[in-house]
Parts: sequence; structure tokens; C-alpha cells
Amino acid sequence: MKITDAKVFVSCPGRNFVTLKISTDQGVYGLGDATLNGRELAVASYLTDHLVPCLIGRDPFQTEDLWQYLYRGAYWRRGPVTMTAIAAVDMALWDIKGKALKTPVYNLLGGLSRTGVMVYGHANGRDIEEAAEEVAKYKEMGYLAVRAQTGIPGLPSTYGVARDKLYYEPAEKGLPPENAWLTGVTCRDSPPRMLSTQTRSARVATCSSELMPR
Repeated sequence: MKITDAKVFVSCPGRNFVTLKISTDQGVYGLGDATLNGRELAVASYLTDHLVPCLIGRDPFQTEDLWQYLYRGAYWRRGPVTMTAIAAVDMALWDIKGKALKTPVYNLLGGLSRTGVMVYGHANGRDIEEAAEEVAKYKEMGYLAVRAQTGIPGLPSTYGVARDKLYYEPAEKGLPPENAWLTGVTCRDSPPRMLSTQTRSARVATCSSELMPR
């Protein structure tokens, strides 16, 4: 089996999701995710310009050899853009291997080890009351863990607090947001915010409040 083609797809209006598709001469293809929040197009370019040409004609089953080649073959290594691109290739190659062998990839990596995984919801609001309301919404949806963040009184915007309710996007479209930081105001306000939010959300298995200097 040989790799015959590899294409990079950038999709989703208002937000870039990057997908790598590697095709083989036997009709089996693999998909890899190359999305890097806020720098998706840089990864897409890295794949198209630097990695895809290295893949054509190679054996997709040699996943470790290809990973080492892509990682060590470049003079400049590491960094989020490089590693996200290489990870997409690795994911697509494992996908090909699983399909060719007609077995889930986890069977090739030691077998199934869990039936589920806990995830958390990101509740946020302009103040404690709004944040507590958002925590309640996540509880109603069945979340057992919630991360809560609220705005800081006197500051126009706060890192981690979304413009829209419920969902927070760390890599918004356009220029990166700039948030004011006043150490005194933030440090005085954060402890009571954490305590109040956690008290109001006592029935959530885990409720984490964060103080993040950005």
C-alpha cells in the first residue's frame, strides 16, 4: 500500500476547522484533525507546503518512521503549528491502518480501556448572578463538572467571559481580544466570586473557578 494523495480542507463559516485526508492506491483513506485555535491557516499552510510532498509514495503503515521523518527532518522543530500538523498526519495514518485491518484503532493501541470520559462545561457571565445561572443550565444538561468565570466589576471585558451566553470561544475570528488587567481590583474581587459561585453550585460534582492573569 502506498500514499497517492493528501489534501487539506479548511471549513466552517466564521471558524476554521482543518482536516487532512490521506489517500492510498488501494482506495483506503484516513482523516486527521489539524485544527489549532486561532492559527488554523498556519497549520493548513504547513501541511500543504511542507508535509504533504513528503508523504506521496510512502507506506502508510510505517507510522513511527514517518513521524520521526517529519519531526526530525526539519531544521526548525516543535511549536504548536508544527506539532499540530504532524499530529494530523499521524492520526490519518492510524485511521488508514485501522480501516485496512478492519478493526478500531484502539485495538492497535492496547485495547479499549474506558467506556466514557468526564468533560466540563464553561459557564460564564458578566457577574456572579449570570455565572450561577449558566452553571444551572449545565447542571440541567447533565454535566458533572463546570468551570465558572465571571466578569470583574469596573473592567470592560474579562478573559474567559464570552460575548454570548453559555459557549466560550478562546480563539475568536479576527484580531485577538485585548482585556484590561488591574491586579488590585481582580485580586480583591476574585475570592468572594469563587466562594459565591461554588456555594450556589453545591450540587455539581466539581465546580472550578479560576483566577487567570492574561
